[in-house]
Amino acid sequence: MRILWVKAGGLVPPDTGGKIRSYNILSELARKHSVTCFLFYATHENDVHSELETLFDQSICIPLDLPRPKSFGELCDYGAHLFSRTPYNIRKFCRPRVRQELRRLLHQAGFDVIVCDFLVAAGVIPWDSPTPKVIFTHNVEAMIWRRHYEVASNPLWKALSWREWRAMKAAERKYLARADHVLTVSENDRAVFNEYVETARLSVIPTGADTEYFAPSVEPEIPGSLVFTGSMDWLPNEDGILHFIKETLPLIRQEEPEVSVCIVGRNPSPRLRQVAAREKKLEVTGRVEDIRPFLVRSQVCIVPLRIGGGTRLKIFEAMSMGKAVVSTRVGAEGLPVRNGEHLLLADDSESFARSTVNLLRDASRRRQIGLAARKLVEENYSWRQVARVFSNVLEDVVAGSRSEGITS
Repeated sequence: MRILWVKAGGLVPPDTGGKIRSYNILSELARKHSVTCFLFYATHENDVHSELETLFDQSICIPLDLPRPKSFGELCDYGAHLFSRTPYNIRKFCRPRVRQELRRLLHQAGFDVIVCDFLVAAGVIPWDSPTPKVIFTHNVEAMIWRRHYEVASNPLWKALSWREWRAMKAAERKYLARADHVLTVSENDRAVFNEYVETARLSVIPTGADTEYFAPSVEPEIPGSLVFTGSMDWLPNEDGILHFIKETLPLIRQEEPEVSVCIVGRNPSPRLRQVAAREKKLEVTGRVEDIRPFLVRSQVCIVPLRIGGGTRLKIFEAMSMGKAVVSTRVGAEGLPVRNGEHLLLADDSESFARSTVNLLRDASRRRQIGLAARKLVEENYSWRQVARVFSNVLEDVVAGSRSEGITS
């Protein structure tokens, strides 16, 4: 197949859940198919997208001059389009220049299928093109914004979240209706979309992990150590860990006063750093080249998310390393895991603290959960297996499109 993969926000370095999932699936698809990547993203220093030229048949990269996230410039940009019906997170990337370049590419080269990676890129897809189009949804975007609205305490942020939620809900319905097929990353997400997308146009692509890279280690754990990993410029991550520090960590320290917490991930906000600075034994690393050493020496991995959608790769990566995980149900939403066997689930601060303390005190229980978790991921969810499912779906879509062309 000749695959045109369209993505906003860039692809490398693969340092966020979405990038990791897309990069690994694409790398596997490129072993068998002809892949052209069309990427548009915010201009940034040390741009390494040129490295993709050796991985794919063609890589077209369009850096955009976008305001820095959460800056005064972004607030002004948002305000300038306050009455637009298009969600801001789609509008800011989907510029006329990008649409023109994508149409020019489609006129110059033929493709069997177009993959719209994340809903954000749907704003530049030429929906009138006869080429079959597949939307790869990593989340239910409207659900994420609804949850932002539900937990927000700041009146301005609550109002903005409500507006983005309503606009994103309309955009999801519009673009998913136009797609020939829709891919989700969990049965939960498929059930949500199934309310307005027929079952035949929906398929689930499971979450994966690099089981060779994220492998168990024999190095000793640090007693009383907790770790949280994730991009800290993704709002659900910041919300979750700030709530954990305020509400749950004090309960844990009532039982285990010397417990330490390491927060690993890029671009932590000044607010998070300020809160962490007031806490003993709480480290915020910022971006690191390799998260594995931090996972290895932790006794328990925590995922205290209150907001989110799709699936969390951070859980599968920890499970692949044989680590015991405590997560909220939102944090583990959509993953094929069983509470008490592959990880522990706890939603309120009291039960989350109790589950965490119990694991810190019980090495045998940590080992038992870690072994079951590793077995699940290793046997069923390597990226090669995930990409095979992805490839089969694309081939079916292309075959179906050709069949319709013949019979029409």
